[in-house]
Amino acid sequence: ADVVHEYRLDCCPACADQSLVPVVKGQQIHYQYELAERPIVLHAHQAHAYWCATCDTMRRASLPSALRQEGLVGPRLTGLIGYLKGSGHLSYTTLQALLDEGLGAPLSTGMLAKVVDKVSQALAPIYQPLLDALPDQERMNIDETGHKDQGRLLWTWVLGTPSFTVFHIASSRSSQVLEDLLTLECEAVLGHDCFSAYRAYMKKAPVTVQFCLAHLIRELRFISESTSPHIAAYGRRLLDQLKALFRLIHRRDQLKPETFQRRLEQIRDDFLQKARRTQAGGAAATLAKRLRTYGRDYFTFITCPDIEPTNNLAERALRFCVIDRRITQGTRGRKGQQWCERFWTIRQTCRQQGRSVCRFIQQAVQASFQGATPPSLLPT
Repeated sequence: ADVVHEYRLDCCPACADQSLVPVVKGQQIHYQYELAERPIVLHAHQAHAYWCATCDTMRRASLPSALRQEGLVGPRLTGLIGYLKGSGHLSYTTLQALLDEGLGAPLSTGMLAKVVDKVSQALAPIYQPLLDALPDQERMNIDETGHKDQGRLLWTWVLGTPSFTVFHIASSRSSQVLEDLLTLECEAVLGHDCFSAYRAYMKKAPVTVQFCLAHLIRELRFISESTSPHIAAYGRRLLDQLKALFRLIHRRDQLKPETFQRRLEQIRDDFLQKARRTQAGGAAATLAKRLRTYGRDYFTFITCPDIEPTNNLAERALRFCVIDRRITQGTRGRKGQQWCERFWTIRQTCRQQGRSVCRFIQQAVQASFQGATPPSLLPT
Protein backbone atom coordinates (compact mmCIF):
# COMPACT_ATOMS: atom_id res chain seq x y z
CA ALA A 1 0.00 0.00 0.00
CA ASP A 2 1.16 3.55 -0.73
CA VAL A 3 -0.71 5.10 2.22
CA VAL A 4 -1.73 3.27 5.40
CA HIS A 5 -4.62 4.49 7.58
CA GLU A 6 -4.75 2.92 11.06
CA TYR A 7 -7.85 2.49 13.20
CA ARG A 8 -7.29 1.55 16.86
CA LEU A 9 -9.37 0.86 19.97
CA ASP A 10 -8.76 2.76 23.23
CA CYS A 11 -10.93 0.35 25.17
CA CYS A 12 -13.16 -2.68 24.70
CA PRO A 13 -16.42 -1.54 23.05
CA ALA A 14 -18.35 -4.10 25.16
CA CYS A 15 -16.95 -3.73 28.69
CA ALA A 16 -14.81 -0.58 28.42
CA ASP A 17 -11.68 -2.44 29.61
CA GLN A 18 -8.61 -0.45 28.56
CA SER A 19 -6.05 -3.26 28.94
CA LEU A 20 -6.34 -4.51 25.35
CA VAL A 21 -3.63 -6.76 23.91
CA PRO A 22 -2.94 -6.26 20.14
CA VAL A 23 -3.51 -9.40 18.01
CA VAL A 24 -1.55 -9.09 14.77
CA LYS A 25 -3.21 -12.03 13.01
CA GLY A 26 -6.65 -10.64 13.78
CA GLN A 27 -6.17 -7.43 11.79
CA GLN A 28 -8.61 -6.61 9.02
CA ILE A 29 -7.34 -4.73 5.97
CA HIS A 30 -9.59 -2.98 3.48
CA TYR A 31 -7.89 -1.78 0.28
CA GLN A 32 -9.18 1.16 -1.74
CA TYR A 33 -7.88 2.80 -4.90
CA GLU A 34 -8.35 6.58 -5.11
CA LEU A 35 -7.19 9.39 -7.34
CA ALA A 36 -4.70 11.86 -5.93
CA GLU A 37 -6.08 15.37 -5.56
CA ARG A 38 -3.78 16.46 -8.40
CA PRO A 39 -2.95 13.33 -10.42
CA ILE A 40 -1.00 15.35 -13.00
CA VAL A 41 1.84 17.60 -11.87
CA LEU A 42 3.04 20.61 -13.87
CA HIS A 43 6.85 20.78 -13.75
CA ALA A 44 8.69 24.05 -14.38
CA HIS A 45 12.22 23.48 -15.70
CA GLN A 46 14.20 26.67 -15.12
CA ALA A 47 17.45 27.25 -16.99
CA HIS A 48 19.15 29.91 -14.88
CA ALA A 49 21.01 32.77 -16.58
CA TYR A 50 24.36 34.21 -15.47
CA TRP A 51 26.52 37.19 -16.41
CA CYS A 52 30.16 36.45 -17.15
CA ALA A 53 32.28 39.53 -16.47
CA THR A 54 35.27 38.05 -18.28
CA CYS A 55 33.37 37.34 -21.50
CA ASP A 56 31.13 40.34 -20.99
CA THR A 57 28.09 38.27 -21.99
CA MET A 58 25.18 36.33 -20.51
CA ARG A 59 25.37 32.55 -20.16
CA ARG A 60 22.39 30.25 -19.57
CA ALA A 61 22.33 26.69 -18.21
CA SER A 62 21.32 24.09 -20.79
CA LEU A 63 18.10 22.13 -20.59
CA PRO A 64 18.41 18.33 -21.09
CA SER A 65 18.07 17.37 -24.76
CA ALA A 66 15.43 14.74 -23.88
CA LEU A 67 13.37 17.46 -22.20
CA ARG A 68 13.35 19.50 -25.40
CA GLN A 69 12.23 16.41 -27.30
CA GLU A 70 9.41 15.78 -24.83
CA GLY A 71 8.01 19.29 -25.06
CA LEU A 72 4.98 20.30 -22.99
CA VAL A 73 3.91 16.73 -22.15
CA GLY A 74 6.20 14.31 -20.32
CA PRO A 75 6.85 10.71 -21.42
CA ARG A 76 4.51 8.93 -19.01
CA LEU A 77 1.60 11.27 -19.78
CA THR A 78 2.43 11.07 -23.50
CA GLY A 79 2.18 7.28 -23.33
CA LEU A 80 -1.05 7.45 -21.37
CA ILE A 81 -2.60 9.86 -23.90
CA GLY A 82 -1.67 7.51 -26.74
CA TYR A 83 -3.09 4.55 -24.87
CA LEU A 84 -6.38 6.35 -24.12
CA LYS A 85 -6.70 7.57 -27.72
CA GLY A 86 -6.19 4.10 -29.17
CA SER A 87 -7.80 1.80 -26.62
CA GLY A 88 -10.78 4.03 -25.91
CA HIS A 89 -11.60 4.94 -29.56
CA LEU A 90 -11.68 8.54 -28.31
CA SER A 91 -12.04 11.66 -30.40
CA TYR A 92 -9.62 14.48 -29.64
CA THR A 93 -12.40 16.59 -28.10
CA THR A 94 -13.44 13.74 -25.79
CA LEU A 95 -9.81 13.13 -24.85
CA GLN A 96 -9.34 16.84 -24.23
CA ALA A 97 -12.35 16.93 -21.88
CA LEU A 98 -11.13 13.86 -19.98
CA LEU A 99 -7.68 15.35 -19.41
CA ASP A 100 -8.95 18.83 -18.53
CA GLU A 101 -11.96 18.06 -16.35
CA GLY A 102 -10.86 14.68 -14.99
CA LEU A 103 -7.10 14.99 -14.57
CA GLY A 104 -6.46 18.73 -14.54
CA ALA A 105 -4.32 18.97 -17.67
CA PRO A 106 -5.80 21.63 -20.02
CA LEU A 107 -4.32 20.69 -23.41
CA SER A 108 -5.65 21.81 -26.79
CA THR A 109 -6.81 19.31 -29.40
CA GLY A 110 -3.95 20.43 -31.63
CA MET A 111 -1.45 19.63 -28.88
CA LEU A 112 -3.08 16.25 -28.32
CA ALA A 113 -2.75 15.45 -32.03
CA LYS A 114 0.98 16.25 -31.81
CA VAL A 115 1.32 14.04 -28.72
CA VAL A 116 -0.39 11.10 -30.43
CA ASP A 117 1.88 11.56 -33.43
CA LYS A 118 4.89 11.33 -31.09
CA VAL A 119 3.54 8.04 -29.77
CA SER A 120 3.07 6.79 -33.31
CA GLN A 121 6.68 7.66 -34.15
CA ALA A 122 7.86 5.90 -31.00
CA LEU A 123 5.99 2.73 -32.01
CA ALA A 124 7.31 2.71 -35.59
CA PRO A 125 10.66 0.98 -34.85
CA ILE A 126 8.78 -1.65 -32.83
CA TYR A 127 6.14 -2.28 -35.50
CA GLN A 128 8.49 -2.63 -38.49
CA PRO A 129 10.53 -5.61 -37.17
CA LEU A 130 7.31 -7.51 -36.51
CA LEU A 131 6.16 -6.80 -40.07
CA ASP A 132 9.53 -7.92 -41.46
CA ALA A 133 9.46 -11.14 -39.42
CA LEU A 134 6.20 -12.41 -40.91
CA PRO A 135 7.68 -14.40 -43.85
CA ASP A 136 9.79 -16.50 -41.45
CA GLN A 137 6.95 -17.63 -39.18
CA GLU A 138 5.84 -21.27 -39.10
CA ARG A 139 2.16 -20.68 -38.31
CA MET A 140 -0.15 -17.79 -39.08
CA ASN A 141 -3.85 -16.90 -39.12
CA ILE A 142 -5.00 -14.24 -41.58
CA ASP A 143 -8.19 -12.23 -42.08
CA GLU A 144 -9.25 -8.84 -43.40
CA THR A 145 -12.03 -6.29 -42.96
CA GLY A 146 -12.99 -2.96 -44.46
CA HIS A 147 -11.42 0.32 -43.36
CA LYS A 148 -12.76 3.83 -44.02
CA ASP A 149 -10.47 6.69 -44.92
CA GLN A 150 -12.10 9.96 -46.05
CA GLY A 151 -14.77 8.14 -48.02
CA ARG A 152 -12.36 5.61 -49.56
CA LEU A 153 -12.71 1.91 -48.86
CA LEU A 154 -9.43 0.38 -47.73
CA TRP A 155 -8.73 -2.98 -46.10
CA THR A 156 -7.32 -3.82 -42.70
CA TRP A 157 -5.37 -7.08 -42.82
CA VAL A 158 -4.49 -9.00 -39.67
CA LEU A 159 -1.74 -11.62 -39.60
CA GLY A 160 -1.56 -13.42 -36.28
CA THR A 161 1.21 -15.75 -35.15
CA PRO A 162 1.35 -17.61 -31.80
CA SER A 163 3.57 -14.89 -30.30
CA PHE A 164 2.65 -11.65 -32.07
CA THR A 165 0.04 -10.08 -34.36
CA VAL A 166 0.51 -7.52 -37.13
CA PHE A 167 -2.13 -5.19 -38.63
CA HIS A 168 -1.65 -3.68 -42.06
CA ILE A 169 -3.95 -1.28 -43.93
CA ALA A 170 -3.86 -1.69 -47.72
CA SER A 171 -5.79 -0.28 -50.66
CA SER A 172 -6.43 -3.78 -52.01
CA ARG A 173 -7.99 -7.04 -50.89
CA SER A 174 -6.09 -9.06 -53.51
CA SER A 175 -3.40 -11.71 -53.19
CA GLN A 176 -0.81 -9.04 -54.05
CA VAL A 177 -1.02 -7.84 -50.43
CA LEU A 178 0.02 -11.29 -49.22
CA GLU A 179 2.80 -11.43 -51.80
CA ASP A 180 4.12 -8.09 -50.55
CA LEU A 181 3.87 -8.99 -46.85
CA LEU A 182 4.85 -12.67 -46.88
CA THR A 183 6.81 -12.93 -50.16
CA LEU A 184 6.54 -15.99 -52.42
CA GLU A 185 9.13 -17.88 -50.35
CA CYS A 186 6.94 -18.18 -47.24
CA GLU A 187 6.51 -21.80 -46.09
CA ALA A 188 4.15 -21.24 -43.16
CA VAL A 189 0.98 -23.09 -42.31
CA LEU A 190 -1.73 -20.49 -42.96
CA GLY A 191 -5.18 -20.51 -41.40
CA HIS A 192 -7.87 -18.45 -43.12
CA ASP A 193 -11.18 -18.63 -44.92
CA CYS A 194 -11.61 -19.76 -48.53
CA PHE A 195 -11.58 -16.25 -50.05
CA SER A 196 -10.19 -16.10 -53.58
CA ALA A 197 -7.15 -13.98 -52.61
CA TYR A 198 -5.89 -16.76 -50.33
CA ARG A 199 -6.48 -19.41 -52.98
CA ALA A 200 -4.52 -17.34 -55.50
CA TYR A 201 -1.63 -16.90 -53.06
CA MET A 202 -1.46 -20.59 -52.13
CA LYS A 203 -0.96 -21.43 -55.81
CA LYS A 204 2.16 -19.24 -55.95
CA ALA A 205 3.83 -19.78 -52.57
CA PRO A 206 4.94 -23.07 -50.93
CA VAL A 207 2.53 -22.67 -48.02
CA THR A 208 0.30 -25.21 -46.27
CA VAL A 209 -3.30 -24.11 -45.88
CA GLN A 210 -5.98 -24.69 -43.25
CA PHE A 211 -9.31 -23.34 -44.46
CA CYS A 212 -11.58 -22.30 -41.60
CA LEU A 213 -13.79 -25.19 -40.56
CA ALA A 214 -16.19 -22.83 -38.77
CA HIS A 215 -16.95 -21.09 -42.07
CA LEU A 216 -17.67 -24.46 -43.66
CA ILE A 217 -20.02 -25.42 -40.81
CA ARG A 218 -21.96 -22.15 -41.18
CA GLU A 219 -22.21 -22.75 -44.92
CA LEU A 220 -23.50 -26.29 -44.39
CA ARG A 221 -26.09 -25.10 -41.87
CA PHE A 222 -27.36 -22.61 -44.43
CA ILE A 223 -27.53 -25.33 -47.10
CA SER A 224 -29.30 -27.74 -44.74
CA GLU A 225 -32.16 -25.22 -44.38
CA SER A 226 -32.72 -25.02 -48.15
CA THR A 227 -36.25 -25.39 -49.48
CA SER A 228 -34.90 -27.97 -51.91
CA PRO A 229 -34.99 -31.41 -50.21
CA HIS A 230 -31.95 -32.67 -52.17
CA ILE A 231 -29.82 -29.65 -51.27
CA ALA A 232 -30.95 -29.76 -47.63
CA ALA A 233 -30.20 -33.49 -47.40
CA TYR A 234 -26.70 -32.88 -48.77
CA GLY A 235 -26.05 -30.27 -46.08
CA ARG A 236 -27.37 -32.48 -43.27
CA ARG A 237 -25.23 -35.45 -44.36
CA LEU A 238 -22.07 -33.41 -44.21
CA LEU A 239 -23.02 -31.78 -40.91
CA ASP A 240 -23.49 -35.25 -39.42
CA GLN A 241 -19.98 -36.16 -40.52
CA LEU A 242 -18.52 -33.06 -38.88
CA LYS A 243 -20.45 -33.75 -35.68
CA ALA A 244 -18.88 -37.19 -35.63
CA LEU A 245 -15.48 -35.55 -36.09
CA PHE A 246 -15.92 -33.29 -33.07
CA ARG A 247 -17.34 -36.11 -30.94
CA LEU A 248 -14.14 -38.00 -31.68
CA ILE A 249 -11.99 -34.96 -30.81
CA HIS A 250 -13.75 -34.69 -27.43
CA ARG A 251 -12.84 -38.35 -26.75
CA ARG A 252 -9.19 -37.85 -27.61
CA ASP A 253 -7.90 -38.55 -24.09
CA GLN A 254 -9.75 -41.89 -24.04
CA LEU A 255 -8.02 -43.28 -27.12
CA LYS A 256 -4.51 -44.32 -28.02
CA PRO A 257 -2.75 -41.71 -30.21
CA GLU A 258 -2.51 -44.06 -33.21
CA THR A 259 -6.19 -45.04 -32.86
CA PHE A 260 -7.27 -41.41 -32.57
CA GLN A 261 -5.25 -40.42 -35.65
CA ARG A 262 -6.59 -43.33 -37.72
CA ARG A 263 -10.20 -42.50 -36.88
CA LEU A 264 -9.66 -38.80 -37.64
CA GLU A 265 -8.38 -39.65 -41.09
CA GLN A 266 -11.22 -42.11 -41.66
CA ILE A 267 -13.88 -39.49 -40.84
CA ARG A 268 -12.10 -36.99 -43.09
CA ASP A 269 -12.04 -39.45 -45.98
CA ASP A 270 -15.71 -40.35 -45.47
CA PHE A 271 -16.64 -36.67 -45.38
CA LEU A 272 -14.78 -35.86 -48.58
CA GLN A 273 -16.24 -38.87 -50.38
CA LYS A 274 -19.78 -37.78 -49.52
CA ALA A 275 -19.06 -34.09 -50.11
CA ARG A 276 -17.66 -34.47 -53.61
CA ARG A 277 -20.62 -36.39 -54.97
CA THR A 278 -24.10 -34.95 -55.16
CA GLN A 279 -26.98 -34.93 -57.60
CA ALA A 280 -28.31 -31.71 -56.11
CA GLY A 281 -27.76 -28.38 -57.85
CA GLY A 282 -27.48 -24.82 -56.61
CA ALA A 283 -25.41 -24.19 -53.48
CA ALA A 284 -24.78 -27.91 -52.99
CA ALA A 285 -23.23 -28.28 -56.45
CA THR A 286 -21.08 -25.17 -55.91
CA LEU A 287 -19.80 -26.46 -52.57
CA ALA A 288 -19.18 -29.95 -53.96
CA LYS A 289 -17.08 -28.48 -56.76
CA ARG A 290 -14.99 -26.50 -54.28
CA LEU A 291 -14.49 -29.51 -52.01
CA ARG A 292 -13.31 -31.59 -54.94
CA THR A 293 -10.47 -29.08 -55.36
CA TYR A 294 -9.80 -27.86 -51.82
CA GLY A 295 -11.50 -30.44 -49.60
CA ARG A 296 -8.38 -31.74 -47.88
CA ASP A 297 -7.32 -28.17 -47.04
CA TYR A 298 -10.17 -28.02 -44.52
CA PHE A 299 -8.56 -30.89 -42.59
CA THR A 300 -4.90 -29.88 -42.47
CA PHE A 301 -5.15 -29.72 -38.67
CA ILE A 302 -5.39 -33.52 -38.63
CA THR A 303 -1.82 -33.88 -39.88
CA CYS A 304 -0.53 -30.53 -38.50
CA PRO A 305 -1.71 -30.56 -34.86
CA ASP A 306 -0.21 -27.11 -34.13
CA ILE A 307 -2.73 -25.34 -36.39
CA GLU A 308 -6.27 -24.55 -35.25
CA PRO A 309 -9.13 -25.91 -37.40
CA THR A 310 -10.83 -22.49 -37.31
CA ASN A 311 -9.68 -18.93 -37.98
CA ASN A 312 -10.95 -17.62 -34.64
CA LEU A 313 -7.54 -16.19 -33.68
CA ALA A 314 -7.54 -13.68 -36.54
CA GLU A 315 -11.27 -12.98 -36.36
CA ARG A 316 -11.11 -12.12 -32.66
CA ALA A 317 -8.21 -9.76 -33.30
CA LEU A 318 -10.25 -7.92 -35.95
CA ARG A 319 -13.19 -7.24 -33.64
CA PHE A 320 -11.37 -4.31 -32.06
CA CYS A 321 -10.78 -2.79 -35.51
CA VAL A 322 -14.43 -3.18 -36.48
CA ILE A 323 -15.53 -1.46 -33.26
CA ASP A 324 -13.02 1.33 -33.86
CA ARG A 325 -14.29 1.81 -37.43
CA ARG A 326 -17.88 2.15 -36.27
CA ILE A 327 -17.08 4.60 -33.48
CA THR A 328 -14.44 6.77 -35.13
CA GLN A 329 -15.61 6.48 -38.76
CA GLY A 330 -12.06 5.60 -39.86
CA THR A 331 -8.97 7.69 -40.55
CA ARG A 332 -8.01 10.81 -42.49
CA GLY A 333 -4.87 10.04 -44.42
CA ARG A 334 -1.75 7.91 -44.27
CA LYS A 335 -0.62 9.29 -40.90
CA GLY A 336 -3.84 8.09 -39.29
CA GLN A 337 -3.52 4.72 -41.00
CA GLN A 338 0.00 4.29 -39.63
CA TRP A 339 -1.21 5.17 -36.14
CA CYS A 340 -3.89 2.45 -36.36
CA GLU A 341 -1.48 -0.14 -37.75
CA ARG A 342 1.10 0.49 -35.07
CA PHE A 343 -1.20 0.88 -32.08
CA TRP A 344 -3.38 -2.12 -32.96
CA THR A 345 -0.28 -4.25 -33.48
CA ILE A 346 1.33 -3.26 -30.17
CA ARG A 347 -1.97 -3.57 -28.28
CA GLN A 348 -2.79 -7.07 -29.55
CA THR A 349 0.79 -8.35 -29.25
CA CYS A 350 1.17 -7.07 -25.69
CA ARG A 351 -2.02 -8.87 -24.75
CA GLN A 352 -0.72 -12.07 -26.36
CA GLN A 353 2.51 -11.81 -24.41
CA GLY A 354 0.88 -10.88 -21.10
CA ARG A 355 2.34 -7.36 -21.02
CA SER A 356 0.75 -4.12 -19.88
CA VAL A 357 -0.16 -2.19 -23.03
CA CYS A 358 -0.01 1.23 -21.38
CA ARG A 359 3.27 0.55 -19.59
CA PHE A 360 4.89 -0.79 -22.77
CA ILE A 361 3.83 2.31 -24.74
CA GLN A 362 5.26 4.53 -22.00
CA GLN A 363 8.56 2.62 -22.19
CA ALA A 364 8.60 3.04 -25.97
CA VAL A 365 7.96 6.79 -25.66
CA GLN A 366 10.67 7.15 -23.01
CA ALA A 367 13.18 5.36 -25.25
CA SER A 368 12.20 7.54 -28.21
CA PHE A 369 12.67 10.79 -26.27
CA GLN A 370 16.06 9.67 -24.91
CA GLY A 371 17.32 8.31 -28.25
CA ALA A 372 17.66 4.84 -26.67
CA THR A 373 16.98 1.42 -28.17
CA PRO A 374 13.20 0.82 -28.19
CA PRO A 375 11.74 -2.19 -26.39
CA SER A 376 11.07 -5.19 -28.64
CA LEU A 377 8.07 -7.47 -29.06
CA LEU A 378 9.86 -9.99 -31.26
CA PRO A 379 9.88 -13.52 -29.80
CA THR A 380 13.27 -14.53 -28.45
